[in-house]
Amino acid sequence: MEQKLRTIHQQILEAKNKGQKLLAILLDPDKIVLEKLDGLLDKINQSPATHIFVGGSIVENNILEDLIGQLKQKTSLPVVIFPGDPSQISPQADAILFLSLLSGRNPDYLIEYQVQAAPILKKTDLEVISTGYILIESGNETAVARVSKTKPLNRENVDLVLATAQAGEMLGNKLMYLEAGSGAKNAVPLKMIQLIAQNIEIPIIVGGGIVDLHGIQNAYNAGADLVVIGTAFENDSHFFES
Repeated sequence: MEQKLRTIHQQILEAKNKGQKLLAILLDPDKIVLEKLDGLLDKINQSPATHIFVGGSIVENNILEDLIGQLKQKTSLPVVIFPGDPSQISPQADAILFLSLLSGRNPDYLIEYQVQAAPILKKTDLEVISTGYILIESGNETAVARVSKTKPLNRENVDLVLATAQAGEMLGNKLMYLEAGSGAKNAVPLKMIQLIAQNIEIPIIVGGGIVDLHGIQNAYNAGADLVVIGTAFENDSHFFES
């Protein structure tokens, strides 16, 4: 019973304090075929994943509710919404990353969408986890940059990225998400992860451009507390068997 009462944020904090690394598989509803979901979930259940993230920069196929409902029925992993906008909210999930795009200056992604989402979230039992979201230049334009109409931070300017992460922590963000973007050519630089891990206290999530198990381990070694795999797993459901 005590295990169930702990929030997802508390679980992430406890894992960080114990040095236990976490792994989320990101499912984009626009890339999911519900008729094939059982096979995909078998692979997820056999994987080392600790969380399932659900969301995308644009979700157009209206299967979010059905997808999360099936995830809750067929897996015991926490389901966390990783939203692109306020339309991607489902009370069936366990939690939502309440994102603020700290790397950009588009007010829609800094506060406007959060204002729109707040009354909706108040009517649910979702755990709302304030999360600073920093987009890092990755060698090609990603969907996040295109949809949010913001430029990622220069991957060489680690001091600016660190200051941005520290500002987010000071503003009260509970998690910091370093994102190269879906289908990124290059992952978040390891020296950047290491610098930020050494200079902020909150857990660090890293995603985008990680294409193999070696990349996951490198991110962990650099200081990531939770790594997110999306495109690589979508393209190869046998990803963790290699």
